[in-house]
Amino acid sequence: MELLEIVKALNLIARCCEDALDGEVCRGYVGDLLSDVMANSRKDDVWITRQIHPNIIAVAALKEHAGIILIQGAKAMDETIEKAKQENVPILETDLSAYEIAGRLYRLLNV
Repeated sequence: MELLEIVKALNLIARCCEDALDGEVCRGYVGDLLSDVMANSRKDDVWITRQIHPNIIAVAALKEHAGIILIQGAKAMDETIEKAKQENVPILETDLSAYEIAGRLYRLLNV
């Protein structure tokens, strides 16, 4: 499923890299521990996290994630957004919890 379809279906707010929302999403990954995400997430995952610092972009770019969803109203730091633009990694935001957004994403991807 295209990331843009997920953004629309889940009412996510795109903070940057709207031109990269055409990427394919194969599954989601939930995690706040960067080493865990690096070890266990996969290419084309959309990463669900509460982390907002620039290091999330380095991990997402390394793992070739389709994008990052920040949960519970978290707002990316300006530096994080700038790094995301450089790496072309979409940052999306929601007020929902990780549990809620992961459940909704699972339903979308596994219908």
